[in-house]
Amino acid sequence: MSDSVCCNSPRGGSFKLLGVGSPLLDVLVPVDEAFLQTVPGEKGGMLMVDADFQQAILDRLPGEPRRVPGGSAGNTVFALARLGVDVSMFGKLGSDANGDFYRARLVELGGSDAAFVTTGEAPTGTCLAMITPDAERTMRSSLAASLLLRPEEAEQIDFSQFDMVYIEGYMFYSAVMPTVMRRAKAAGCRIGIDLASFEVVRDFREDLPDILRNYVDIVIGNEEEAAALFTGLPLETQLERLASWCDIAAIKLGRRGAVVRRADETVRVPAQLVENPVDTTAAGDLWAAGFLYGVVTGKMLAEAAWYGALLSGEVVKVVGSEIPDPVWDEIRRKLKIDG
Repeated sequence: MSDSVCCNSPRGGSFKLLGVGSPLLDVLVPVDEAFLQTVPGEKGGMLMVDADFQQAILDRLPGEPRRVPGGSAGNTVFALARLGVDVSMFGKLGSDANGDFYRARLVELGGSDAAFVTTGEAPTGTCLAMITPDAERTMRSSLAASLLLRPEEAEQIDFSQFDMVYIEGYMFYSAVMPTVMRRAKAAGCRIGIDLASFEVVRDFREDLPDILRNYVDIVIGNEEEAAALFTGLPLETQLERLASWCDIAAIKLGRRGAVVRRADETVRVPAQLVENPVDTTAAGDLWAAGFLYGVVTGKMLAEAAWYGALLSGEVVKVVGSEIPDPVWDEIRRKLKIDG
């Protein structure tokens, strides 16, 4: 990938985005429905578990897992790096081979590893993604080192060097979240957030309206997350409510595409349908990457959402979050990106 030159910053130089989240190594394994029924928790969601809980599942896996860099914000940041955006990521890695691998991969793709924090207190976190034959993924994550991120480490980040801070919703569980939002807002950054999962929304339902109103410029969620936030309200009202709190609101509808609203403008964009999807892991994260790329390069809402659908449609054709290099070449050609 060439140097990051996707777009200009109002502050001068290239546009810079900081992802905030848990840098996790994805452990991907296909399972059948019967195996999944032996795993505590609901299908299709994400639960945070301790290392022993995760290891007990790993010991029973029917196949050999594949390991790739992941994490919700990480998936989005890695994809934006592929599109030429100047990206960094704030999160904590372990002082181990997995952490070195994660850091080196982002640098290899053109991103910066300067905002990572490293610790010897715990290993790099992992996310076990169990993929059923219907391509749905059920995640059980052991945050490990990423859980040790501290507010004082967020205080050391120079948010003024970034134009946008993009935060994964799982960070609501982290003590650094208030510091990140406060300092990013004070530095004049635009703040984007993905609602992460219906479990996150349920856990923080009472706090979310004030947080979105006071801090967030771009909110991205799916229909399950929106329904968890706005119980009983129709989709149009959910979108209108979100857009009244944030500058841009997007609700992903799976195979039915997505609806996006800014002020009085509402667009509906179809999905890039894939006849036989292999794995939905990172589909939402890659949708966010395409959409954010469109937003930061000044595209109309419909075009930005189409970018999201394009990336999302490609990632479901592969296991995990890594789209093959030749496909990225084709994506950049379609988006008219040099390099």
